[in-house]
Amino acid sequence: MSKTRLYIIRHGETEFNKKGMMQGRGIDAPLNSTGKKQADRVADVLKNETVDQLVVSSMIRSIQTAQPLAKLLSMPIQSYDDLDEMNFGDLEGKRSKDIADELNHIHNEWASGNINYNIPGGESPVEVFERANGRIKSLLESEGETIVLILHGRLMRILLSKWLGYGIENMHKIAHANGSINQIEKNGRSFKAVYLNKIDHIGND
Repeated sequence: MSKTRLYIIRHGETEFNKKGMMQGRGIDAPLNSTGKKQADRVADVLKNETVDQLVVSSMIRSIQTAQPLAKLLSMPIQSYDDLDEMNFGDLEGKRSKDIADELNHIHNEWASGNINYNIPGGESPVEVFERANGRIKSLLESEGETIVLILHGRLMRILLSKWLGYGIENMHKIAHANGSINQIEKNGRSFKAVYLNKIDHIGND
């Protein structure tokens, strides 16, 4: 059985990231100048890979992060809205420091195992996993491919914590810097991390 290689990358920085503001699914912010540099550096890391699929969400920050790599590899970008970031509902557009108590309550609910707990006006981790994992399963039907997925921080934490056996309630243990790269191998039904949160290519960004 051939192993499938997954490169799972967090999009580059936006002004919302820089200012510590909640983006989520409802705010379609573009990359800032730092984010564009990060996208170029991600492309440089992967430019010699034989990539079979380059997959992103429908959000501009994900698409823009993929564009330098798509250009270097001369390949199309596949975009799917079920790979968008978690819907943060009523929290979107707010500064994290201004809603610290609400965020702590939500994180405590999830960490205690209540992963069906919805953000007010938004989604639960289980809902996010089911929509995104369903799409990714369809992309993995051909074994032995190399697939690049350029996604979002919370979504990545949910997927990786589940796939790697940590449990979604432990998603807070997954580090996820802007422009970071995770390499995962899928062999049959099992996933194994080759490395997580690789950031040496983005320097001091």
